[in-house]
Amino acid sequence: MEPSKKHKLLIVDDSAFMRKVISDFFHQHPSIEVIGTARNGKDAIQKIQQLNPDVVTMDVEMPELNGIETLKHIMEVSPVPVVMISSFTEKGAQKTLQAMEYGAVDFVTKPGGTISLDLHKVKDELIRKVELASKIPIEKLRKQINPKKHYINNIQQETTLNTNETHVVTEFSSTSNKNWTKTSEKIVLIGTSTGGPRALQEVITNLPESLSAPILIVQHMPPGFTKSLADRLNHLSKIRVKEAEQGEIVEKGTAYIAPGGYHLKMKKNGQHYQIVLDNQEPPRAGHRPSVDVLFENISQFNELDKIAIIMTGMGNDGSKGLMALKKSGNVIAIAESAETCIVYGMPKAAVETKLVDEVVNLDEISETMMKYLS
Repeated sequence: MEPSKKHKLLIVDDSAFMRKVISDFFHQHPSIEVIGTARNGKDAIQKIQQLNPDVVTMDVEMPELNGIETLKHIMEVSPVPVVMISSFTEKGAQKTLQAMEYGAVDFVTKPGGTISLDLHKVKDELIRKVELASKIPIEKLRKQINPKKHYINNIQQETTLNTNETHVVTEFSSTSNKNWTKTSEKIVLIGTSTGGPRALQEVITNLPESLSAPILIVQHMPPGFTKSLADRLNHLSKIRVKEAEQGEIVEKGTAYIAPGGYHLKMKKNGQHYQIVLDNQEPPRAGHRPSVDVLFENISQFNELDKIAIIMTGMGNDGSKGLMALKKSGNVIAIAESAETCIVYGMPKAAVETKLVDEVVNLDEISETMMKYLS
């Protein structure tokens, strides 16, 4: 492939060693070309305007202008997909999640300290995330959301969705949930990956304090970061949000986020349901926690009406689990639309099962959920 056809990468890090290591990762890469490096935030802003990169990797911690402040400026002036490189600390996790809120596409954690001598351990992950980020359209990075809403009737022929089409789909009229009642006991299940922290913030912060169901959430994220995500959402939301803990009783009005490294499951104990965290079952398609594992586990509780929501993310996690959920009991399946997904992978795979009841833009997911809970 000619260099001119490659996606252009700018590497931002205050360490010359780190800039060299990351540059070497992409040496002779078939579709990514390193067009420059920047030593701090101010340098990065200037280089982005000069070089017009398609994707940027950026260290969270930098002198003069740190990664967060630099990212805010970039997204306001010259939006570009950014993959953050974070230290594996509580402070690093908090700043990384702040970066997600300001528009970063994804992040990779350094195995070591600020100058990571073991960065090669995450080489494949970084390359994969940069490849993905380089293909994300700039308009996906903006916070403006198209107010148009779409529905899918799960008994009609599937409508193919992509970001360049206008869709004509009919109002929801599912026959698979004819026993759905306002008084039955309910549970909400949410699965998401790339772009998920920002999407979850949009959904969870718009839910009322009087929420009449618990929420179980799988966000693909490494250990240490899920606690910071839960704390951040809890601070911003009317409902209680927490990282799930082994054995705790599942309560209405609380959202439980699966800890990184553990599958999230549930068991019944008398009249109550309890959280089960499993780090023994292998990762599913590379993920632990896995949306498929959550959905499959909850499918056994026929007495609960379920609302399953699949939002932005790469891959197809959740689609097999959705098939298991739909085999028994009452299930409403909601997928985020292609228009608002940072990555339209997981929702697309769900839609292709022909089991999704509604496809809506991100800013209407909470409203759609509440329609079935109130």
